[in-house]
Amino acid sequence: MQENFELKAELRSDAGKGASRRLRRSGKVPGIIYGGGVDPQMIALDHNELIKHLDHEAFYSHLLAVNFGASQESVVLKDLQRHPARPQILHIDLQRVRADEKIRMHVPLHFENEAAAPGVKLGGQVSHHLNEVVVSCLPKDLPEYIAVDMSRMQFGESLHLSQLALPAGVELVDLSHGDDALVVSVHTARVEQEEGGAAGGETPAV
Repeated sequence: MQENFELKAELRSDAGKGASRRLRRSGKVPGIIYGGGVDPQMIALDHNELIKHLDHEAFYSHLLAVNFGASQESVVLKDLQRHPARPQILHIDLQRVRADEKIRMHVPLHFENEAAAPGVKLGGQVSHHLNEVVVSCLPKDLPEYIAVDMSRMQFGESLHLSQLALPAGVELVDLSHGDDALVVSVHTARVEQEEGGAAGGETPAV
């Protein structure tokens, strides 16, 4: 089910650390909207409302609607600054999108049918080498996630980026640069231990 996210924003003209601190004390999150061939606009969002949205994985890779009274902007989340010790959002960066311009976004991978994989049923171990990918697409084609079907994976098999089933209109940025990275593999526990030892172990004495 596709989620729809709407944010209520207030326009602000005050800048600087002092103004941002005042906003945070009042329960607001300072932010900025940029891109789309329009001048950047400083905004303020309700902190509690934003926290609720951030609980949804889809929020990070989804088109968001920002409402300013009767006006609305279509944006994507580009950066989020969190407090290092408290559950507090300090600042948010949003990028405007245009229907005819491609955007690049980090999209999570969802590993499906892992328990049904023949190699897993026989005791194989699974290694997830990637948890997300960078996609390029028009805003209307932006997926919430990329599904990785593991239902036929045997012992010793791996899946690379080029083997992923992509939605129509979606491209993988790494593939366009010639990087067909490893996504997931199924192997025996012994192979995993041997690989770990080879990567970080000591040189045996001769």
